[in-house]
Amino acid sequence: MNLAISPDLVPIIREGLFLGLIIVTVLGALLATCSQRMIRAVLGLVVCFIGIAGIYYFLNSPFVALMQLLIYVGAVAVTICFAIMLADPDDDKLTAKTPGLAGPFAVLLGGTVTWALAYAAMTATWMTPAVKVNAGTARDLGESLLTTYSMVFELVSIVLLIAILGSLVVARSGRDKTEC
Repeated sequence: MNLAISPDLVPIIREGLFLGLIIVTVLGALLATCSQRMIRAVLGLVVCFIGIAGIYYFLNSPFVALMQLLIYVGAVAVTICFAIMLADPDDDKLTAKTPGLAGPFAVLLGGTVTWALAYAAMTATWMTPAVKVNAGTARDLGESLLTTYSMVFELVSIVLLIAILGSLVVARSGRDKTEC
């Protein structure tokens, strides 16, 4: 039994994988934004983050994909889950929601941004890929993160701090204010 893939099918498989990752990311984002239950919204956020990590990996950035999984799925989403678990459930807030203009506005804004990005992608002249700078070893990566790209390394800690503060706000808003 020959399991070799025909060279003619490779571009079709790559495009299918990329399209599948985009669909997973968009479905996760829709679940995160359209869900009425907070835990389902976090699950959608996790699915969206995993789809983005897959896109990073597909675009030959395995380190960025791993950091996406570790920082956003492993730290930010878990911190938000802990905040939800700490918050008291308030079912009255779920029934008090009334439909507004946020949904149609979001669809209009999303369509406009999609059209602008598609137009820019079709009319842009693409740059040549960057030249390989080093061997890509863990030592080279560590030296780059702590010297050349130290600002990005520090921004990751700020993202984690904001996630922790946001989770505390979510946890605090679910409790009765008179218990303090």
